[in-house]
Amino acid sequence: MALEIRDIHKHFGPVRASDGVTFVVEDGSLHGILGENGAGKSTLMKILSGFYEADSGEVDLDGEVLDLRSPADAIAAGVGMLHQDPLVFLPFTVLDNFVLGSPGPERLDRSHARSELESVSGELGFRFDPERLVRDLTVGERQQLEITRLMWLGARVMIFDEPTTGISATQRVQLFSTLRSLAEDGLIVLFVSHKLEEVEELCDSVTVIRQGKVVFEASMPVPSEVLVEKMFGKVFVEKDRESAPFGAPVLELSRVTIEEGTTRVEELDLSCAAGEVIGLAGLGGSGQRTLLRVCAGLLNPGSGRLSVDGNVLNKASYRDHLAAGVHYLPAGRLEEGLVEGISIAEHLVLTSDDTGFFVDWNSADEAAQREIDDYSIKGRPSSPAEALSGGNQQRLLLAMIPDDVRLLLLEHPTRGLDVGSAAYMWQRLLERRGDGTAIVFASADLDELLRYSDRIVVFFAGDVFAIRSTAETDGEELGYLIGGKERP
Repeated sequence: MALEIRDIHKHFGPVRASDGVTFVVEDGSLHGILGENGAGKSTLMKILSGFYEADSGEVDLDGEVLDLRSPADAIAAGVGMLHQDPLVFLPFTVLDNFVLGSPGPERLDRSHARSELESVSGELGFRFDPERLVRDLTVGERQQLEITRLMWLGARVMIFDEPTTGISATQRVQLFSTLRSLAEDGLIVLFVSHKLEEVEELCDSVTVIRQGKVVFEASMPVPSEVLVEKMFGKVFVEKDRESAPFGAPVLELSRVTIEEGTTRVEELDLSCAAGEVIGLAGLGGSGQRTLLRVCAGLLNPGSGRLSVDGNVLNKASYRDHLAAGVHYLPAGRLEEGLVEGISIAEHLVLTSDDTGFFVDWNSADEAAQREIDDYSIKGRPSSPAEALSGGNQQRLLLAMIPDDVRLLLLEHPTRGLDVGSAAYMWQRLLERRGDGTAIVFASADLDELLRYSDRIVVFFAGDVFAIRSTAETDGEELGYLIGGKERP
């Protein structure tokens, strides 16, 4: 069995997302798909999985040209895709999500479906409670459920789009083990990622896409600098991190107790000074997200004192926090940060200081174009948020940050970003630090935490397990601390 992609073209207005893409992947392969944000990787994968129709070109699987007009056509042909954000219905149970979209009689035989779920998940090494609500699963567990469902539906080609985003290190190890098993069983696994180290660790071959074209194909291993040069047309040289003097405390937490769902952190003492960057580390659900949401005013602390620039905000609203100079960038760009269906210009109007009743749309478009140019956003003032790539959505969120922000809270700020976009984002963030902004961010990337933080707060099982200066720790120690242990 081989997957042949022949001369695929897909245009969105003047944008050539796929411009004659051609390559072949053999069965049993773990094949990496690399490219910067907006290179056309996701568009191509959506064509393969039936979400988009190609303008021209062919997809051939096992000698048969596929007619891919919908995701149902794709899965019927044996092509399944696991999206960066798993396509699950949160209010439904595991069993309900498992059977959604499956062919069969109109009346569901739940007993048979339960048996199939247990059988397929058991073969993959996963365990589920069929009656558990999917909203209570971690991102990694939702991925496992999607993999189980796609395998049950007969997928022979499995596409994974940025699958390590938002999952823990332990879940990443289990995911990679699963992908290797799928390839050993003769499936074709396409692994789309921005993370070179993951492609180097996992894949046996790679295709690099730039500006909608295939610019490089090779068997692994390939030196990292070669892959970077092929992705971006240049090699990035990381600058040494410049230190900045700290000012007076901006954020102050004194004996604060915070709670959200099953996560509870008690009597937390923490401060963040002007110009300081604090990183939050820990397994998912350990308290980092809850702390950010409390500091942003989306949750109120149960007890203790929370203040920004000396102003007590214990029972203050989200709007009060905004007025105090607090700004929050959530991990869910479209779910929490942006609004589907409205344009770049409309987003910037919503966050502007203009309080007039009418909008001068000509001026708004001109202002939006200046922000597009300033933040290198690949889009136009009229482009809807959902049409932007992940990196460009993040750049739009950067453009929406007020100039006078005092406390900037970020949840996985480089999630799904290529190395170039991640470096650019931190360049802009550190410019704000130089202006006296205090920054607190949560990340699952240890290198990012060590590179950009002044101090790292490690959460474990709802408690602050340790606080370390980055000058006095390393990735090995952080790994132990995240697991709830001191380094031997």
